[in-house]
Amino acid sequence: MYKLIKQEGHARRGEYTTPHGTVQTPVFMNVGTQAAIKGGLSARDLKEIGCQVELSNTYHLHVRPGDELVKRMGGLHKFMNWDRPILTDSGGFQIFSLASLRKITEEGVSFNSHVDGRHIFMGPEESMRIQANLGSDIAMAFDECVGIPAEYDYVKKSAERTVRWLERCKVALEQYTAEDDAVNPGQVLWGINQGAVYHDIRVDHMKRIAELNLPGYAIGGLAVGETAAEMYETIEKVEEYMPKDKPRYLMGVGTPGNIIEAVYRGVDFFDCVMPARNGRHGHLFTWNGIINIKNEKYKYDERPISEDCDCPVCRSYSRAYLRHLFKCEEILAMRFSVMHNLYFYNDLMSRIRKALEEGTYEDFYKKYAKILDSRI
Repeated sequence: MYKLIKQEGHARRGEYTTPHGTVQTPVFMNVGTQAAIKGGLSARDLKEIGCQVELSNTYHLHVRPGDELVKRMGGLHKFMNWDRPILTDSGGFQIFSLASLRKITEEGVSFNSHVDGRHIFMGPEESMRIQANLGSDIAMAFDECVGIPAEYDYVKKSAERTVRWLERCKVALEQYTAEDDAVNPGQVLWGINQGAVYHDIRVDHMKRIAELNLPGYAIGGLAVGETAAEMYETIEKVEEYMPKDKPRYLMGVGTPGNIIEAVYRGVDFFDCVMPARNGRHGHLFTWNGIINIKNEKYKYDERPISEDCDCPVCRSYSRAYLRHLFKCEEILAMRFSVMHNLYFYNDLMSRIRKALEEGTYEDFYKKYAKILDSRI
């Protein structure tokens, strides 16, 4: 259930209640694709750096270790020892990005596993069954993520099929969560808006899936080839038709600047692999822009990564030490960098919420929307 606390322009300060706790929004979900954050962070670490929601991947966990195994272990929360909310994406994006050979039909998608090549079929019912076995709090609908650019006619047919798939997802998940041995009977389904950058398809699709009265809605199929301007314009067109009393989730986006811009346009939930992935390569976020800690100029730098950051790394270690860890190829370098970047993202969301509470988001937006994505 979503509660709107305050609004400034289109930007919204709210909270969303799940079986594993209430989420303060806007929020960034920390991506633990295979029930773990790449870079060596544990569930305990996630709490320390302010993570509210962990996100795991349906496709990857179905392939390894298998969703039946996770169910047998008590569900994803117990398996990874995380007692706060979890969102699982449907596996659709991974199928379309990782599977080199796939066949899409009305029933679903046939493809080969990227791990061992074995044949897999996944449709709405299969995706919902896997997510029900995982026991996440929020299950995402099974959809097709169309790459951009794409032909208008194909996108239109794909969006129409995605509506039909969503209807099947709704029926299936209601059945699975009603079973006596359901891992999480309170698990809910969120729909996903598609349509590439064709505004008429996007709007029509949003209107149709809103009729299903789901607990939340996402904007999918962005950050896959379009320009930033096209992405923001698409959000603006769709937002007008998204239910006002439901959370909005922009999938797979993005940079700190992207997030600030999308909050400005009415988005509540975000996820992206960028902070962890960039951290593993030494690209670190600060309130003045992005630094590459491997650069020679940090060799004797006694300052923390970011002087106004209170993360566990900045409280205890210097830039010089972190650079040394990368040069020695120590695993600790990745752990510290990912920890800092995820803390930065969670802190960014906390500051956004505070600005919205105080009615100063317009000033925050003007100050940080551009500078945080700049490279120092």
